[in-house]
Amino acid sequence: MKKRLVVIGNGMAGMRTVEELLTAKPDNYEITVFGAEPYGNYNRILLSSVLCGEKKIGDIVINDRQWYTDNGIRLHAGATKTVVRIDRARKQVHAQDGTIAHYDRLLIATGSTAVKPALPGHDLAGVVSFRDIVDVETMLAYSRSHRKAVVLGGGLLGLEAANGLVQQGMDVTVIHNNEVLLNRQLDKPAAKLLQAALAGRGIHFKMAAQTQALLDDGQGHIRAVSFADGSVLDCDLFVMAVGVRPNIALAQQSGLYCERGIVVNDTLQSYDPSIYAVGECIQHRGDTFGLVAPLFEQAKVCANHLGAHGVAQYITLPTATKLKVTGINLFSVGDFIGDTHSETIHFTDSALGIYKKLVIKADKLVGAVLYGDTAAGSWYQELLEQGQDIAGIRDGLVFGKHYAGVG
Repeated sequence: MKKRLVVIGNGMAGMRTVEELLTAKPDNYEITVFGAEPYGNYNRILLSSVLCGEKKIGDIVINDRQWYTDNGIRLHAGATKTVVRIDRARKQVHAQDGTIAHYDRLLIATGSTAVKPALPGHDLAGVVSFRDIVDVETMLAYSRSHRKAVVLGGGLLGLEAANGLVQQGMDVTVIHNNEVLLNRQLDKPAAKLLQAALAGRGIHFKMAAQTQALLDDGQGHIRAVSFADGSVLDCDLFVMAVGVRPNIALAQQSGLYCERGIVVNDTLQSYDPSIYAVGECIQHRGDTFGLVAPLFEQAKVCANHLGAHGVAQYITLPTATKLKVTGINLFSVGDFIGDTHSETIHFTDSALGIYKKLVIKADKLVGAVLYGDTAAGSWYQELLEQGQDIAGIRDGLVFGKHYAGVG
């Protein structure tokens, strides 16, 4: 008799785990999936491509509803199917509409929720996050009927939102609380090149800014943003893109051990041996996750254990940063700032808008920032992950694999 696997979360991490499991052990489980959004599984990473008009919603669907049927998976999708309680003693999950599913193994893949700063006026109409299909549809609707957009956050998500809204014809200003764009991913010279390129596309910036309040038009809709320096920006649409936090409320409520995320071991198992967790909702060896590469690696390891192969272990590797804005190439990985014990190799070609910085410690590459020419990015990431000695290829390293005489 098949065991019962229940998956809470119909996003990329949970469904990639199911796909891996179906490939490895297709007959192991009777699978039931609960998803809060009324769709099949879609590629959240490509929402920025939908916003800027390069793709339609249908283009980013990974598994449509028919795929679930074809694979014998029971899908409960939509707001009323949101799981509100896990009964660990009875091994049951309870959805909002009263649906109950029994499990032998439970996979929690509840992802993350957008951080929404509690600014005065944060609940006004016209204030959105950039997290799901509904958010993108709201932004597209505003771009057709309104003019001025303000994006809070100069990180990856904020810049992708700003680029999409400019492409849709809106007048866009990015507010960032730091002087450096992508300050967690880029150093100052690379960030300045990026800001200049985005400004050339029509995006305005208000840097090192402290947002004070979102102002009401008198009818419950946003009309402007005020700042600590006394300045005010007109605003019809305010997009909050200041990061995400692991969505762990359900796990906490069920008594699972959580810190910043659901704490899992190297097999993606929680403190309850019948419950696994993957994706942005987890914490593994102190780390939480917001990019897709580690999520897919977690899915592979988790499926291995759910399929009772039981040999894989998840290891956190440095994840590379890339910006999904057509025509702008940037890449960063590892410790790109360095310290007193490290050395840096720089290469700049101002005419071509190319900047490269490699950080080396004890003859090993520990970090890299590339702007304008990112062709060698994956090779640098490989060198970094494998801890290779680069002493013999150091002279040509900044010019890429071919010039370093490696291929």
